[in-house]
Amino acid sequence: MYRILLIDDDTILLNAMKNFFEKREFEVFCAADGKSALQMAKTIRLDCIVLDIQLPDTDGFALCEQFRSFTNLPLIFLSSFTEDEAKLRGFRLGADDYVCKPFSPKELEARIRLRIQRRFEAPAATILTFDGLSVDLANRTVTYGTQHAEFTTIEFDIVAFFVQHPNQLFSYEQLYDGIWQEPLGKSLHNLQARIASVRQKLLELCPDREYIQTIRRKGYLFKA
Repeated sequence: MYRILLIDDDTILLNAMKNFFEKREFEVFCAADGKSALQMAKTIRLDCIVLDIQLPDTDGFALCEQFRSFTNLPLIFLSSFTEDEAKLRGFRLGADDYVCKPFSPKELEARIRLRIQRRFEAPAATILTFDGLSVDLANRTVTYGTQHAEFTTIEFDIVAFFVQHPNQLFSYEQLYDGIWQEPLGKSLHNLQARIASVRQKLLELCPDREYIQTIRRKGYLFKA
């Protein structure tokens, strides 16, 4: 049974989501403010966090930063803010997904299950190395020599996809389909923001190598 934390100041929506997910055999924890949400995330074993941006004592962006200081759990924004800037900010702060209100509960459920399942997938090939860069697919770690970098769930999925397909050019559509396992649609900015975050972390980890390269108007490749 998956254990999820739902965070929203709309208690009517919160109770409706709780009932929906409990009927689908989730164990659901709810919080209507940032303080109680933070306390739950630190004391309860969870599999995924779903949070709104507008909260009475803080905002979801600040809360996301706090979560990312101690956990790499899948984190999904659920918000009425539909602007690209809000989505990009969420991804830059470490969110794994962003769902806009109004939303389909079944779609949200599918996204939650996908994020959780992919987190626990253990690929057949365990460790791949590229000139000092080591990616452990089973333990989901990335190291360069003695240095270690922290990646969110979706960021590691991006790294894992690239290192399993070195020196291959992928279009934006191919990458989104391969990593998110759904059509690109209108989510190009989401893809670009996540890859930019991954690239920055890899550059900080190994500044002498630019592993992820942009091929203008064509896509990306991982240079081995």
